[in-house]
Amino acid sequence: MTTIWRNTLTLAGAATLSLGIAYAQSPDLSDPPEIDGDVVGDHGSHTLRMGIGLAESSPQYLSVQYFADILDQRTEGRISVDIFPNSQLGDDVQMMEMLQTGSLDMTYPSSSPATTYVEELAVFDLPFLLPNRDAAVAVMQSDTAQEMLDAFEGSGIKALAFSENGYRQLSNSVRPVETPEDVGGMDVGGLTIRTMENPVHLSIWETLGANPTPMAFGELFSAMEQGVVDGQENPWSTILTSNFHEVQDYGSETRHVYTPFILMISERTWDRLAPEYQELVQEAARQSAQYEIQLATEYDDWSREQLEEKGMQITRLDDEQIAAFQEAVQPVYDEWAPKIGEDLIAEIQGIVESNQ
Repeated sequence: MTTIWRNTLTLAGAATLSLGIAYAQSPDLSDPPEIDGDVVGDHGSHTLRMGIGLAESSPQYLSVQYFADILDQRTEGRISVDIFPNSQLGDDVQMMEMLQTGSLDMTYPSSSPATTYVEELAVFDLPFLLPNRDAAVAVMQSDTAQEMLDAFEGSGIKALAFSENGYRQLSNSVRPVETPEDVGGMDVGGLTIRTMENPVHLSIWETLGANPTPMAFGELFSAMEQGVVDGQENPWSTILTSNFHEVQDYGSETRHVYTPFILMISERTWDRLAPEYQELVQEAARQSAQYEIQLATEYDDWSREQLEEKGMQITRLDDEQIAAFQEAVQPVYDEWAPKIGEDLIAEIQGIVESNQ
């Protein structure tokens, strides 16, 4: 059953509107957990401005609504969250920079552009490192992951929790992709693929023979529509909620990278909060992150089915085909393992093996 919650959404350049937001766009998605816990005492009032890159129907946005509701209910309205979706305030890089200066309170980027602040996060960009969701969640909830969050200290950003961006899948407007040769073989020419501004991702697609093109997410739809790039790679949920199926005919379930989101708050904002409020914000972040992971899990298969219904031709790669891609990108490990840290990679591989 779809649950409707009411919250305040501030649109850039517009008045504040009270909107009814549906947490679930599909009857298969879980309602948010009940909000429990005591009301926190009065330590002043705060309005937190949060910018995110994704649309209102995305699991990320729905979980942010839940985060906002936890704070609202447990402070009797003294902490409110104004959410700016759809990259209204800038891309992930720009919004993290705004956190540093204190001109934005919160954002929710992918881990990939955050490697500028914590280099170890690049481990999540290695291809085929996390073979299934159970292993990925175990890694995100590990002490190793908490050390990465703690490593933001002093950067101007406080990292609160990991959640799920999801497995990245390839889409394009040129041809079906079943093998590495379809990406950039000599006989077909390399696909021009939009990537994030991340050197490991660039290395992956260069190794496969594509022409990777870094680009802000907010510019991507028009770039594909105009033929500036042939394709992109994102989770099915992002592809669906961003309407990429309107300009992409082919999808391939490559599951080549599992990328977390990181819920962040400006250190300047954090320092203005009373300790009791800090504890609540941290607790709400972890609760909403768990809900986001649940939603993203449920949304993934449903999104793929919806994309197929809307006309996208999706190729589901079997184990043998995935193995061919793994072999093809081995040079990425040879290049990046020494830079990222072989001990860190071994730690994560150990967590994966114990959750197989």
